[in-house]
Amino acid sequence: MKKNVRYMTQAAMIAAIYVVLTFLANLLGIANGVIQVRFSESLCVLPYFTPAAIPGLFIGCLISNIVTGCALPDIVFGSLATLIGALVTYAFRKYRWIAPVGPIAANAVIIPFVLLYAYGIQPLWFSFITVTAGEIISCGILGMLLLFALERYRSVIFR
Repeated sequence: MKKNVRYMTQAAMIAAIYVVLTFLANLLGIANGVIQVRFSESLCVLPYFTPAAIPGLFIGCLISNIVTGCALPDIVFGSLATLIGALVTYAFRKYRWIAPVGPIAANAVIIPFVLLYAYGIQPLWFSFITVTAGEIISCGILGMLLLFALERYRSVIFR
């Protein structure tokens, strides 16, 4: 029972932090569109520490996409991209340096098509470049900084 409560609490906290960080990026005008640097995507390394991050990230992304006014395909497929990235991070959790690769790859492949079909943003190749660059910044750089900062407190935060 205690383990389930801890799992749900961690997932809910991760979802809430994801939403807050997305709102912050949205206020700065960098959360949506062709060039996206969502600070919340740095949290996509958290499945390295806990499986509770998987539903937390998915629900956080889903809520963020809904409340920031994204188109329906973006709500569905953007959230699925985050879910896929979280699952890949968890699957390769033994390899610290691979933690951001799943989210970067999932978003780099899925989001350009979302931008094309949901918003009509062209050319597709440009979206591949800009989405990948945004993910490298938010998940690759900021995410790895977060991972190294949390590594020290792993046993306290994610027991």
